Amino acid sequence: MTDTSPTEKTSFWKKKTLGLRNGRIAMFTGIALAIGFLLYAGQLTGQDDTPPGFLSGNGRLEATEIRVAPRIPGRLEEILVKEGDFVEAGSIVAHMDTRTLQAQRLEAVAMLRQAENNVAIAESQIAQRQSELAAAQSALVQRRAEAKAAKARLARTEELSRDGASSAQELDDDQARAESAEAAVAAAVAQVSAARTRVDTSRTEVISAKSSVDAAKATIERIAAEIDDSALDVPRSGRVQYLVAREGEVLGAGSVVLTLVDLSDVYMTFFVPETKAGRIPIGAPVYLVLDAAPQIAVPASVSFVSDVAQFTPKTVETREERQKLMFRVRARVDPALLEQYIEQVKTGLPGEAYLRLDPSASWPEDMPPVIQAD
Repeated sequence: MTDTSPTEKTSFWKKKTLGLRNGRIAMFTGIALAIGFLLYAGQLTGQDDTPPGFLSGNGRLEATEIRVAPRIPGRLEEILVKEGDFVEAGSIVAHMDTRTLQAQRLEAVAMLRQAENNVAIAESQIAQRQSELAAAQSALVQRRAEAKAAKARLARTEELSRDGASSAQELDDDQARAESAEAAVAAAVAQVSAARTRVDTSRTEVISAKSSVDAAKATIERIAAEIDDSALDVPRSGRVQYLVAREGEVLGAGSVVLTLVDLSDVYMTFFVPETKAGRIPIGAPVYLVLDAAPQIAVPASVSFVSDVAQFTPKTVETREERQKLMFRVRARVDPALLEQYIEQVKTGLPGEAYLRLDPSASWPEDMPPVIQAD
């Protein structure tokens, strides 16, 4: 018998161990490939348990999300709800701090009073200016009468002077009187014009003062609206999903305080292959069977079919690749049913949607009873 050196023995066992290891890897790889092939073959050749003329898809109940946020920046003073609370449309869910707005409102009220006083003062000045105008007009009439009398006297004096019945001094005096009367008339005309200007100015001041009143009232209304908006309400009934902000935080305009799910618009989204998506009409009846309540079916209808495919390869060249096209379908739950059971509605529940493609096909007998609105 040939003796073998320790080095040769070690090499022999290494080769043997490596051979066993490679054999096991090959065996396991073969088993995995066989299982994968069987699974793939089952996917290709397995029969869908959905009856002919029907289509099914998995999904979860979803709802439209509403974000409640302040219209103006400020400090969040109080939150009146908790996550999971159901709130009615118009309910107040939070309050913003309004102390600064209240101070601004008091300031605007004071400005309104001042503007109203200015209107009263301007209107009283109009009456005064109109009196001054009337006095100036009366003085003008008097000055014109005096000028007319002075001209008549001058004319008689000139005639007497030509006949030698009047002295030259008297003629000079009457001529000076006539010229003085004409100057008085011109001065009275100027005074009337100035009085009219003052009246017009007073009327402009009244208009300006009234504009200040309107501006102050508008400011008060704006501040009042901002105070009202500081009480954050919800536009629709729903359930509080998340509290994003906390009391005492300073928020900017539009910063989200909480999110709300609109339980009047609940739907399930599922995907269908492109070979069937084109056959789904809007409004087609759908029954939703939820995992949480498999004993009943919830009525819904198709409200949306996507016109853009999902899970699509970049280049569609073969029939097998075209069959990979998936289209998103949305089935909306009956709004009347939602309104009746709105406090029990919860989103996120998984389930399956059953859609009838063939109008002549009858719903399966083992379909759970459909819940109906009263």
